[in-house]
Amino acid sequence: MKNLLSLSLILALTASCQNNNKSSMTKETPIEQEAAQNEWITLFDGTNFEQWRGYGSDLMPEAWSIVDSAMVFTPGGQGGQNIITKDMFYNFELSLEWNIASGGNSGIFWGVMEDPAYPEAYQSGPEIQVLDNAKHPDAFVGEGTHTAGALYDMIAPTADHTNPAGSWNHCVLRVDHRINKGLVFMNGHQIVEFTPDGPEWDEMVAQSKFADWPVFGKSPKGHIGLQDHGDQVAYRNVKIKHLVD
Repeated sequence: MKNLLSLSLILALTASCQNNNKSSMTKETPIEQEAAQNEWITLFDGTNFEQWRGYGSDLMPEAWSIVDSAMVFTPGGQGGQNIITKDMFYNFELSLEWNIASGGNSGIFWGVMEDPAYPEAYQSGPEIQVLDNAKHPDAFVGEGTHTAGALYDMIAPTADHTNPAGSWNHCVLRVDHRINKGLVFMNGHQIVEFTPDGPEWDEMVAQSKFADWPVFGKSPKGHIGLQDHGDQVAYRNVKIKHLVD
C-alpha cells in the first residue's frame, strides 16, 4: 500500500509549493514568541549532519542524504535507519519542517534512551506522527491518534492543519517538565496538549499500545529522533532551544 514519490517528484513539488507555504513556514507561533529570549540551537542548517547520527551508531545511515538544503530519507529496504541527535534534551522547544511522500509515514521522537537492549528508537521515545493523512491507512484508525501531528496512539489532533503530501509542514513541539505541559503546533495552530509526567501520562500510556513496553516514555531527558518507517520523507530548518528560567 506504500505509494512512494520519486525523489525528483517530491523536490519538484517542494519547489512549486514553496511560495505558497512561505508565510506559514516563517510565521512564529505564540510559544516561539514567548520564548524569544532563549537562543535557538541549529540542529540542521541544510549543509551537514554534524548534530546527528544513527540510532545505536556513531555514523549517519546511508539512506539519509542532503538535497536542496533538506535532509532526505530514501528507503532502500534495509529498515531500522532511524537517526537521533548527538545531544540529549530535557525542557525544550523543537521547530522543524517536514515533507512526506504520497502515502508515507514517519515520526518525530523525543526522550529517546539509547540502549542495545532496545534496537528501535520508538521503544523508548514518544512520537509525534508524520503522515500523509489522505492516503496512509494509519489516518483511518485509532480515532485520529495515528494522524499527522498526533501524540502517537495517545492524543489525536484537535483539527487537521496539515498541508498535503509533497508540501512542507511546520511543526513545533514543546515539552516543559517544569510545568508538566507538552504542546504541539502544526502550521501555526495548536493541535495537541498533554502532560509529559505523572498519573495522567501513566494512564495514557496504560491505555495505549505501549502499555507493556518497559522503557517507553520513562526518561524525561533524551535524544530527539527522526524515524525510518520505510517511506520517503524530508526534514529541514531543524532547530531547538533549551527552556530555562
